[in-house]
Amino acid sequence: MDKTTQQTTGAQGNRPVVGRFAPTPSGRMHLGNVFSCLMAWLAVRSAGGRLVMRVEDLDVRAQNPQNASLLLDDLRWLGLDWDEGPYYQSKRGEVYAAAIDSLAERGLTYPCFCTRSELHAATAPHASDGTYLYQGTCRGLTPEQVAQRSAVRPPATRLMVPPAEDPSGTIEFTDLAFGPQREVLAQECGDFLLKRSDGIVAYQLAVVVDDGEMGITQVVRGRDLLGSAARQTWLSRLLGYEPPTFGHVPLLVAPDGRRLSKRERDLDMGALRERFGRPEAILGALASSVGMAEAGEALRADELVDRFSWNLLSAHEQDIVVADGVLV
Repeated sequence: MDKTTQQTTGAQGNRPVVGRFAPTPSGRMHLGNVFSCLMAWLAVRSAGGRLVMRVEDLDVRAQNPQNASLLLDDLRWLGLDWDEGPYYQSKRGEVYAAAIDSLAERGLTYPCFCTRSELHAATAPHASDGTYLYQGTCRGLTPEQVAQRSAVRPPATRLMVPPAEDPSGTIEFTDLAFGPQREVLAQECGDFLLKRSDGIVAYQLAVVVDDGEMGITQVVRGRDLLGSAARQTWLSRLLGYEPPTFGHVPLLVAPDGRRLSKRERDLDMGALRERFGRPEAILGALASSVGMAEAGEALRADELVDRFSWNLLSAHEQDIVVADGVLV
């Protein structure tokens, strides 16, 4: 069995491959979002798996039905279909609350009153995703101190991670693109958020619960989220889920190294659809950027399924540069 076959089937053991799209409708998808969605779709379809659509709209700023509708329409236009969903995180609050309660009942959580400015003043971002290493400031508060501080401001909820010397807090996994990974949670992130002080469930908790409840076995996304994989693996195990296999893919960046964002209007799906009229040129250019197509080839999504290879993505260590709306 070659490496590509091992990574698309063997990495899941006997589990069928179930992947997911998990976009946030905070604005129109841009070219970088399309690339991640394409790779996720190809990884699932090349393994004969199923794809789940989940709209990550927990934050009230992302609860925009018009944006969500445009997002789904853009994916259909691109030929990137799904087999189940869409599900909306904004409608799953009870599921997340139950998960947090189960962790609290086991004594694994505590209230945190640290403000964002206090966190930023205490330590610099520790990882490429901007994670701040939490110093455990509120971990030892007495019930009286919690009551006093709760009267001033509502707390966030944090999950305790094991101390650095505890082997259970060292997470090891093999990323489909980046290979073996090892992270000591206490040294890389510290106790992390499950729920913000404004009551909104944190990303780490929501995606773990959703992936576990929806039977997701393979998560393909941008490499900027590689730093979240260890936390999500550990939290999955705490909640009784089998963690998915992760595959992190290159980002699309501007010539100065800046990540593309939804503010890049010339690269959002509205502008791209108007410019190209059909999806084949866009998909072909994205595929050629990682060696899955020749330069200038225009291809449908289904024509790329047999060309998908984790070997090609593993060999592509650099981010993909976009200049003046063109992949270079």
